[in-house]
Amino acid sequence: MARKDTTADNAANPGRLKQIVLTYKMTRKADKTIGLVLAAVGIVTFGVFLAIGFLLGHPIYLGILGLLLAFLATAIVFGRRAERAAFGQMEGQPGAAAAVLDNIGRGWTTTPAVAMNRSQDVVHRAVGKAGIVLVAEGNPNRVKSLLAAEKKKMNRIVADVPVHDVMVGTGEGQIPLKKVRTTMLKLPRVLTGPQVTATNDRLRAMGDLMSNMPLPKGPMPKGMKLPKGGGKAR
Repeated sequence: MARKDTTADNAANPGRLKQIVLTYKMTRKADKTIGLVLAAVGIVTFGVFLAIGFLLGHPIYLGILGLLLAFLATAIVFGRRAERAAFGQMEGQPGAAAAVLDNIGRGWTTTPAVAMNRSQDVVHRAVGKAGIVLVAEGNPNRVKSLLAAEKKKMNRIVADVPVHDVMVGTGEGQIPLKKVRTTMLKLPRVLTGPQVTATNDRLRAMGDLMSNMPLPKGPMPKGMKLPKGGGKAR
C-alpha cells in the first residue's frame, strides 16, 4: 500500500512542477521583472540569516533556517505577483467575474450569466450565508438596468433573503476584479445552512436565463454572439 501511495506522489510531482513553470511563464508575460524580484527576495533573506548566524556563532544552523525561509518568502511573493498578473490579464474581459466566483470558496453556490444582453453585459449570481450577491460586469450605463431588473426579480421570489449587488470595474462605485472575492467574504452572514439550501432550491426551480445555453468557464471570447432573444428570461 505504501508503494502505491509513493508511486502516486511521484506521478503528481511532475504535474505540480509543470504547473509552476507554466504559471511562471504566464506571469512573466505581464511582469517582466518577476525573475529578478524572486532572486532578490531569496538571496536577501538567506543572506540576512547567514550573516546573523556568523555574528552569533551558528552559521550552519541559521544558514539552513535562512534557506528554508528564503524559499518560503520567494513562494509567497511569487504567489502574490502571479495572482496580480492573472487579474490584470482578465480585467475587462467578458465573463472574468464568473471565473473569480468559481474560486470564491466553500459555502457559496455560483451561477454564471443569470442575465445578459446582446452587448455581453452580464449579471452573475452567488448564494451563501450572506444572502444573494449579484455580480455585474460590462458597460456601467447598460448593466445598471440589467442589474436592477435582476435584483427586483430576486426580491420578488425570495423576499426574505438579503440581496447585495456588486459592480465590477475600476470606476466610481465599482469593485476591481481582484477585490470581488474579498468584498463578498466580508459581507455579514445572516443565513443558516438550511436557509441557504432552501434559497438555492427556490432559485433553481425558477430557472436561469442561460440554463439551456452552454457557456465556457472563465472569460468568454470577445467575438461571441448571442442568439436572438438572448436577453429575455424564459
